[in-house]
Amino acid sequence: MTLRSTPHDWTETVALFERREFPESSYGNLYNETYDVHEGNASIPGHFDLDEAEPTGTGYVIDGDLTVDGNVVNVDDGCPALIVLGDLRAGNIYLEGDAKLLVQGTVHVDAFIGNMTDKLVMIHGDLRATVTVLSAEFSPDLVGGELHGGVIAPSYLELAQDRDPAALLVPEVLVTDEDPDDADDRRGFDAPRVHGGRLLRRIRKGLPVTLTIENR
Repeated sequence: MTLRSTPHDWTETVALFERREFPESSYGNLYNETYDVHEGNASIPGHFDLDEAEPTGTGYVIDGDLTVDGNVVNVDDGCPALIVLGDLRAGNIYLEGDAKLLVQGTVHVDAFIGNMTDKLVMIHGDLRATVTVLSAEFSPDLVGGELHGGVIAPSYLELAQDRDPAALLVPEVLVTDEDPDDADDRRGFDAPRVHGGRLLRRIRKGLPVTLTIENR
């Protein structure tokens, strides 16, 4: 994956944020370091694996819309930040490490999945997903617009809904009575009836995880 980008030091990066009226309440949480800036809209033909990305600086700033034909994935700690100053479209988004994802516009995905809490995720527009799956206390720090679609989350999270996971997710990612009680394989998921391990494996293979694509 290659993005045409130019390194900007922190002063230059902040100047860009100010020109685009990107709130300081978001970028003030970033490391004051160098960022790779892509001018204009960007398209990535396959998956965007943040764990394998190698920016020159601390992360990427897309000065426009970002379209990812595949999925945006982060599992490990130490991945680069991703800041999109327009809309973000992708097949699915799976965040499990210490991802920093800031979007000035709207996020359009089939599934938005978050697991674990060591992250910074702020969406100033809508989160438009067929389903949002939240686990292990993960919840976006901000959804400034509306959250569209079903939410599968443990009851202690504010966004939890009384939705049947079987009505939203393909059966291959649901826990069954035959599954061993293996917390590691399930990746510690406490989203009701969701098998985190199988869910991630399907995401990595580019297989569908939702039953419908109604909100893209």
